[in-house]
Order: sequence, then C-alpha cells, then structure tokens
Amino acid sequence: MISLSTLGNTHRPTKKARRVGRGVGSKRGKTCGRGAKGDKSRSGYKHHFGREGGQLPLYRKLPCRGFGNDRFRNEVYAINLGKIDEHFNDGDLVNYQTLKEKRLAPRQATNAIKILSGGELTKKVTIEAHAFSQCAKEKLEKLSIPFKIVTK
Repeated sequence: MISLSTLGNTHRPTKKARRVGRGVGSKRGKTCGRGAKGDKSRSGYKHHFGREGGQLPLYRKLPCRGFGNDRFRNEVYAINLGKIDEHFNDGDLVNYQTLKEKRLAPRQATNAIKILSGGELTKKVTIEAHAFSQCAKEKLEKLSIPFKIVTK
C-alpha cells in the first residue's frame, strides 16, 4: 500500500555527503577546504556580527552624535473624505480647529493637513486645508463643494 510516509524521491538522486580529510588526491585532503590557519579553519568557529577579531570594530569608530532629520521633518496629518462625511454635518466648516475639537486631528499642532480622496462625501461642508490630493480636488469640484488651500 502506498502512503505519504512510504513515498520516495523519484526525481532527483540524493547527493552523497562529501567526505573531507581523506588524502591529498581527494581535493579535500589535509586542510579539508578550509584554507590554512585562522579562526575559520578551526572547528567550532562561529561568525559574530560586528566582530573584527581584535581590531576596533567599525561601530565603535563611528561617532554617536550626528545629523538627524527630525528637526526638518514636515509632518502632515492626512484625512479621507469618507471620515469627514462620518463626523461632520451639512454647512459645517472643516479645518484644523474643528478636526481637533472632534478628536480627529492630533492634539499637538501638525505642520499641515492634507485631504485625501478615500470614501465618498455626501454632505455640503466647507473645507480649509493646507493640501489636497489631486483625486480629492477632482471629487470636490465635481460635487461643487467649496474648498480653500490655507497657507501656514
């Protein structure tokens, strides 16, 4: 009877393990393909990441302080039209202040608010934001919803 445990490998022959240290004429005699001397030629060798064998490692040569882009990062809070539709009513003004009041925008001031086109907007609201995605602009123009690009 054939079962999974009795199936054999019929497509590829299994490779024989290479026997090393069996004479000079076997291509893997004497040093067994490991070269001469050094850690890698010894048994029990393990490669430790960042270890350079007594030499001062690169990570210790590099300075700890340096340039960070955090001071210049321009954080933008993005919100979809569908989210605006969920939380606002007809005739409402949507800007950073109202988003903050409804706890949709983060408490600490972001550099900019960007309106994205995700979801559908069915309510007539006025939107003031720093940036709009191209698709969001097209949707708002199609629905004839007033929007204004605010500078910082």
